[in-house]
Amino acid sequence: MCEVLAQRFEKGTMQVVSMMILATPSTETRNALARELLLAALEDLTQEQLKRFCYKLRDAQLDGRSIPRGRLEHVDRVDLVERLTQFYGPEPALDVTRKVLKKADARDVAARLKAQRLEGLGPSCSALLSVSKYKKKYREHVLLQHAKVKERNARSVKISKRFTKLLIAPGMEDEVLGTEEEPEPERARRSDSHTFNRLFRGDEEGQRPLTVVLQGPAGIGKTMAAKKILYDWAAGKLYHGLVDFAFFLLCREVLERPGECSLADLILDQCPDRVAPVRQMLAQPQRLLFILDGADELPGLGAPEAAPCTDPFQATSGLRILSGLLSQELLPSVRLLVTTRTVAPGRLQGRLSSPQCAEVCGFSDKDKKKYFFKFFKDEKKAERAYRFVKENETLFTLCFVPFVCWIVCTVLQEQLQLGQNLSRTSKTTTSVYLHFVISTLKSPGADGPQVPRELCKLCLLAREGILKGQAHFSEKDLERLKLQGSQVQTLFLSKKEVPDVQEKKVTYSFIDLSFQEFLAALSYLLEDKGAPGAPVGGVQMLLNSDAELRGHLVLTTRFLFGLLNVEWIGDIERHFGCVVPERVKQDTLRWVQGQGRRRVAPVGAQRNDKLEDTEKPEEEEEEEEEKEEEINLGLELLYCLYETQDDTFVHQALSSLPELVLERVRFSWMDLEVLGYCVKRCPEGQALKLVSCGLVAAREKKKKNLVKRLKGSSRATKKQPLASLLHPLCEVMIDQQCNLSSLTLSCCKLHDAVCQDLAKALRVASNLRELGILQCRLTKIGLHLLSEGLVWPKCQVQTLRMQLLDLREAIQYLVIVLQQSPVLTTLDLSGCQLSGPMVTNLCSALKHPTCCLKTLSLASVELSELSLRELRAVKTAKPNLTIMHSALDTFQTPKGCGNVF
Repeated sequence: MCEVLAQRFEKGTMQVVSMMILATPSTETRNALARELLLAALEDLTQEQLKRFCYKLRDAQLDGRSIPRGRLEHVDRVDLVERLTQFYGPEPALDVTRKVLKKADARDVAARLKAQRLEGLGPSCSALLSVSKYKKKYREHVLLQHAKVKERNARSVKISKRFTKLLIAPGMEDEVLGTEEEPEPERARRSDSHTFNRLFRGDEEGQRPLTVVLQGPAGIGKTMAAKKILYDWAAGKLYHGLVDFAFFLLCREVLERPGECSLADLILDQCPDRVAPVRQMLAQPQRLLFILDGADELPGLGAPEAAPCTDPFQATSGLRILSGLLSQELLPSVRLLVTTRTVAPGRLQGRLSSPQCAEVCGFSDKDKKKYFFKFFKDEKKAERAYRFVKENETLFTLCFVPFVCWIVCTVLQEQLQLGQNLSRTSKTTTSVYLHFVISTLKSPGADGPQVPRELCKLCLLAREGILKGQAHFSEKDLERLKLQGSQVQTLFLSKKEVPDVQEKKVTYSFIDLSFQEFLAALSYLLEDKGAPGAPVGGVQMLLNSDAELRGHLVLTTRFLFGLLNVEWIGDIERHFGCVVPERVKQDTLRWVQGQGRRRVAPVGAQRNDKLEDTEKPEEEEEEEEEKEEEINLGLELLYCLYETQDDTFVHQALSSLPELVLERVRFSWMDLEVLGYCVKRCPEGQALKLVSCGLVAAREKKKKNLVKRLKGSSRATKKQPLASLLHPLCEVMIDQQCNLSSLTLSCCKLHDAVCQDLAKALRVASNLRELGILQCRLTKIGLHLLSEGLVWPKCQVQTLRMQLLDLREAIQYLVIVLQQSPVLTTLDLSGCQLSGPMVTNLCSALKHPTCCLKTLSLASVELSELSLRELRAVKTAKPNLTIMHSALDTFQTPKGCGNVF
């Protein structure tokens, strides 16, 4: 048999080997050939030699790991090949096999395998030693390269000293709110090594995710967190025994890299030398971690040039490499840590394979203080600066975003050095960024009349890049706008050398992508100043961009709204020596009003009145992602209006949006601040609808010290009540100036704390005329609280719409409301299930002399003959009461109403 195998291998396989060498074999081909070589070697062994080989194989280690003994029992040669390649990787398995063959006294087979490997796959990199040694060398290189991080003003600081822990909340699946088993929101955890290790933790079945997505808004600290993860891995604090090599890829740099390259080339760029054992690294992809920073920069899936690459050694575009990694068509078992903005989650979702998501929530209040004391070297200045910001509630809230916190500290440092303080309160992100620009222009070395003109040109460069999706600029780009060597280049741009085809290439980028977006927005207010090579199109081009581009323009649009504030326009005109055109503000207002006219019924607005579980048609599931951006548009529009801090502008804008609909929003405290601001300034008749929104807060997960844990073990800890996220909105509704007339809560779980806040608002809100509780779940306590609010003497709610899965608990409270409310005139129970006894109780309340109800809607309610007779009796007793039901003789549809309910 051995002779036949040798002949087959020499005559057939070696010819294929020669062809493969000339053709630079792909990974799949090399792996297949490695398996062929292993099988040929094992079939050269006698049964006794094979038995001795398996015995010696138990002690053969690669990077400290060896195949468990149980996997080597009762295996034939084919099974053994599979065990070897799965555990070590195809090519490293050849080196392991050759060394074990020597120990098993099969030196002739080992020598033949070595020659055949050299002929077929080239020289071995001695995987047993090389990868193991190189792993230590690479870790030391990463520690050295990433020990310091550059701040936005190009100052380098140690990452271990500057990094301040962030709150990271685990992602939630799109659960159906209102179900019986709705989980309590999991608490956010501070980003220590334990939290980072949990990112790749296994599920209940022990399955570990291969892709983890860190998402959050601009400047929230995603990149810094990713770099800290890389640094902690190199220091041996993270993913011990899981990851041998970790690589940090900035997606924008990969996309803008000139020429073609392979994944292997990108890996070599990260290594300390060009002799890294890349093939051996890639042979075990399950031991690799790729950190992809800024994956939201990738274009849409429809682009033909985005077809995923499947070979790590193929020279191709950066887009295809990133697409292959994200879809796991390239190295399917590799681990990925992806950072992305939360502006268009649907665009990235289609690329990923079963990702586990986590949300970066920024600094906690405790960590804000830590950041200030790390930033200021002088403890007294740190205390003074922190105290000032702490007293400014809005500014303190904004500092949960690390980049905003850095800007605030930078501005305060400048003011404190001059013996001054912040001149005015900063209420928005836009005002903080503008303060930073103005403060920088006033700093020493930035004087001279040419600086404002240079900054105008820099704004145009920023705008040009944002519209094209470009963050890195060449020296020619700067020369075209006469910015090469200018003061603004030094102040606001970072210089970097990147590898090119023949030599290193110099590129420039803004100190932060969000800062580029701010300057791009500022360019629209400075448009009349002009500059050579300025991009064509005004503010209308930005606002009317298509949906695909809007994901990249969200923050720019938000900054544009913020700059329309009268006070900030005055600052811009004073410091830039220009007059801001009035048309910019008017065009923006017209765009918002146009959004109201074009807006169609949102998802969930047209639902089946029946409260029963139904499966979604496939067409609806396919349309979910397409509608997701429209769902988020409402909240994003409110953020834009909030940035203006212009009551008149906000009032005029909301006049064209009679109903605000927010769907599937996990409210942050900043979201609620924005919502409250806009609701307080809404016009008369404004309606607000919250659909499938989480209305309770996810609290921070705090670690107990050892003493507290020991004390806690002896007694049961009292569970803290959930915090209501509806509280800030209810506080706004109580304000006499709030014109909100209709509030609808649909498919939300109304915890008792939420009902308590809502009940307090119902007692005082003078303009609230309509309340809708649709497909929500309430406890007895919640129902009792709401009924108390509705019967309060000052409650002004005239229309109550309720659609509950089970009205048995609610009917007794409805009876109380009907009998005691002096203003309730319309009750809509359309789509509810009413049993005979429930109808009897309802009719009893309707006949009560104190009941003021004028309209009862029972559309799509199935009623028995007995119930219909009872309702007819009520109609006879109260002829002024309109009962709307198709089976009642008295039912008539008012003209123009159609199917209102």
